[in-house]
Amino acid sequence: MDWKLEVVIVPVTDVERAKHFYGDQLGFVVDHDTKLGEDYRVVQLTPPGSGCSIVVGSDNRGMTAGSLRGLQLVVSDVDAARAQLIERGVTVSVVKHYDGTTLVEGRGGRWNSFIFFSDPDGNEWAVQEHP
Repeated sequence: MDWKLEVVIVPVTDVERAKHFYGDQLGFVVDHDTKLGEDYRVVQLTPPGSGCSIVVGSDNRGMTAGSLRGLQLVVSDVDAARAQLIERGVTVSVVKHYDGTTLVEGRGGRWNSFIFFSDPDGNEWAVQEHP
């Protein structure tokens, strides 16, 4: 039996701001933007090429906005991904790698080049180069 991760809830304070960040700045595809009542809105977005989506909405399921850590995307070219994010106005780290247990500037070996960014609420993301 396959077990596929479908959706991750990303806790945010402002749904419209989050939709702009993930959709317009990161380039995630807006799958749907649904208002299920006066105070309940859900926006589902999917990173290009991903089988898993994120959901931002007015219900954070008890999570504090900005508390999400460790979400990781993979790309074929971390330098091109960084340039694209900068071009779209995202504050992103320089390319870094792990030297033992310490994160240092510069490219690493196979599977060991990363960039990091946060959304407007402080949810933290890593982008790893997939060789």
